[in-house]
Amino acid sequence: MKDELSGADILVETLSALGVEIVFGYPGGAVLPIYDALFKQRKLRHILVRQEGGAAHAAEGYARSTGKPGVVLVTSGPGATNIVTGLADALMDSIPMVVITGQVPTHLIGTDAFQEADTVGITRHCTKHNYLVKDPARLAATLHEAFHIATSGRPGPVVIDLPKDVQIATAPWPADVDAAADPVVRVRPTYRPQEAADPALIEAAVEMLAAAERPILYTGGGIINSGPQASAALRQLQSLTGAPVTSTLMGLGAFPASHPDWLGMLGMHGTYEANLAMNEADLILALGARFDDRVTGRVDAFAPGAKKIHVDIDRSSINKVIRVDMGIVGDVGRVLDEMIRIWRERGHARVDQTDWQARIARWRAKDCLAVPPAPDAQAIMPQTAIRRLWEATHARRPIITTEVGQHQMWAAQHFGFEDPNRWLTSGGLGTMGYGLPAAIGAQLGDPDALVIDIAGEASIQMNSQEMATATQYRLPVKVFILNNEYMGMVRQWQELTYSSRYSESYSEALPDFVRLAEAYGWRGLRIDTLDQLDDGIAAMLDHPGPVMVDCRVTKLANCFPMIPSGAAHTDMILQANEVSGEMDDEARALV
Repeated sequence: MKDELSGADILVETLSALGVEIVFGYPGGAVLPIYDALFKQRKLRHILVRQEGGAAHAAEGYARSTGKPGVVLVTSGPGATNIVTGLADALMDSIPMVVITGQVPTHLIGTDAFQEADTVGITRHCTKHNYLVKDPARLAATLHEAFHIATSGRPGPVVIDLPKDVQIATAPWPADVDAAADPVVRVRPTYRPQEAADPALIEAAVEMLAAAERPILYTGGGIINSGPQASAALRQLQSLTGAPVTSTLMGLGAFPASHPDWLGMLGMHGTYEANLAMNEADLILALGARFDDRVTGRVDAFAPGAKKIHVDIDRSSINKVIRVDMGIVGDVGRVLDEMIRIWRERGHARVDQTDWQARIARWRAKDCLAVPPAPDAQAIMPQTAIRRLWEATHARRPIITTEVGQHQMWAAQHFGFEDPNRWLTSGGLGTMGYGLPAAIGAQLGDPDALVIDIAGEASIQMNSQEMATATQYRLPVKVFILNNEYMGMVRQWQELTYSSRYSESYSEALPDFVRLAEAYGWRGLRIDTLDQLDDGIAAMLDHPGPVMVDCRVTKLANCFPMIPSGAAHTDMILQANEVSGEMDDEARALV
């Protein structure tokens, strides 16, 4: 047994015992005892970011790509408040993360001391749980509990606020969290996420699926969170049933984009075939998805003739937005395994879906993702840039991160994903500045992977200082900017709903991204014309270090298909000045 240790040493030892390898952080006065403890050990690797928000997004990228919880260490006051956006982002997208924040000494809490903030109060609504630890003897147990909460059930962020005097004070090292022993996981009796679903409900769901004539599998990020076995089970169930598959933005990669029964992403910028199939299905099996507003559109018009089965580990998600015929609470991977077992045991065969597949084929024939003509022969359409990037890289199974905006939606539409954990984006919160630090976290999680941040010229500036982090740790991340000189999605909405009054959406003073890259020790490349595109992508891929590509795309391209806000799935705009036949006068008025 170790002797008494300081709170800082207990923190470091417990993180190591929990299997943590990387901590993303930024030092400050209230965490100096922890940084001194980090200096004296070799078990944990600390990654120094350039702003605490970057640490949170890097931890998200690490967690999303590896399946391990991301860990963040920041100081009190502004250090803690700077990670609030990352916490909210992780909570919305179900990303496991444990954040340790420094706090002023306990006797100064509540006195408006220097760099004091009510971290527990501030983060209460953007975390799964948070703690203020006032006794070093409770620290190890609290860390174990925090990791359990962050990674079990519906994953999410947990904050541990640690006053400076608790970091310095000593306590006995508990033997049951020694790195050489199996740590005892302490679990609150009130926190018992249900992983095994009701067998009777699963059996009933299988019978409903076997009887359906127009089924669809609606999949979400919960499948990826459940682990690779859940994605494998999804593919197996689809093979048994023949049901077409669609996905939310966060679920891309759980089912291979090259599969003939893949419909593409659904929702506001989803494909025509995915949205119409959801609208006309007779059974929707929702797997690890939460029926968010970007998917459902107008709730009263959502899939009016379909029976709906919702499988989710988060009980509160069921019937929150859409009333379903059957809610199954449990881990989606385990539920899929049981559905496969029951389907086989009962000898179910595929229902004849000839008419259903024929209808889907007619919707596919719309070719809703066809690239519109460029304004001139050498102009680069952003969709073309994404497709060429996919052609050049897909054999290497790249990890793709994005910022937020038009480029994010174009990447989701045109970059096909075959595997889980290769697509990292900010879905629920829509956080600009996410992509670069997330790429850094993903690269640290898989040093040999090709990691590319598909960015916009506006979003990349939100956290461009993290280029220095990539330089310091020799991380060969690539940033591929679709530069249209606008906050593109804002401009698109202004065009469609505000008569093209482009209020503050034009980026009039952009940096020279090539020179910016070179200033940080990166390689900078510019692609101006279509005939430069393939060679520019090749040059990016051939360079062994970090690269920033400024790809100048046509300025006024819009991201279609699109369901206007508050409209139904049948009210899709397919391209500029083109409207689906089902769109009525009321829906047209919305745009």
